[in-house]
Amino acid sequence: MSAETALPRPQPLPSPGLGHEEAVANIGGIPVSTLSLDALIAKMLIEAPLRRSLGEQPLLVFDCNGQGLSMNATDPDFRASLAQADLIHADGQIVVLASRWFGGPQIADRSSTTDMFIDSLKPAAQAQVSYYLLGAEEKVNAACAQEILSLAPGLQLAGRRNGFWKAEEEDAVIDAINAAQPDVLWVGTGKPREQAFCVRNRHRIRAGWIVTCGGLFNYITGDYPRAPLWMQKSGFEWLHRMATRPKELAWRYITTNPHALWLIWKHRRG
Repeated sequence: MSAETALPRPQPLPSPGLGHEEAVANIGGIPVSTLSLDALIAKMLIEAPLRRSLGEQPLLVFDCNGQGLSMNATDPDFRASLAQADLIHADGQIVVLASRWFGGPQIADRSSTTDMFIDSLKPAAQAQVSYYLLGAEEKVNAACAQEILSLAPGLQLAGRRNGFWKAEEEDAVIDAINAAQPDVLWVGTGKPREQAFCVRNRHRIRAGWIVTCGGLFNYITGDYPRAPLWMQKSGFEWLHRMATRPKELAWRYITTNPHALWLIWKHRRG
């Protein structure tokens, strides 16, 4: 049964903002959803097509990791963007662990954006939930699109575009997204640009969910190698990333990781 048939008199959906539907954990000053990875995916696949079909404003879904904790405390513009999110999920294992250190609501498990995306592909194909990929270099974006269609035959890929455009081209980027009308728009242009783009254009993007995803497309294509599973689960994936991409990431982790730990301690009673 279609959403239109099921809801003959569609009413505006209540905004599932933070604290309205699910418990949140205050981690380093950021309210992070306690939803499990599976629950987050299920929520997306149900809500996104419904919101889009009813013409509702898209839900903004951002992530939280060590870098995000540090940037939230030091970058006023990023903090303002993050405050507009409807849901912030635990992209970093340190965020999950921190929720268990000082009492209060505990985050069920880590919902890394890469796992969220990969694990959702086949269910999305079965449910006919459409995706749009925005971000990365053209060759990476194109390769990612090809890869996910191979991983999940039948997946509805509404469209795709690389993540490089000039300010005067942004209207055309929005027009292309709206022409495709995806259920879920994945925006991978990196912090803080992707959050700023989503907040700035939320009111005119026709999609159900907008999910920021950083370097996701590069991980799908294999350009960025993922850490062994034990490192992901133990919270040391950052070490693998730093070792495999030292020029790009070493300084980031050296500076933001200690700061993130300090913020977690500072806000432990929040």
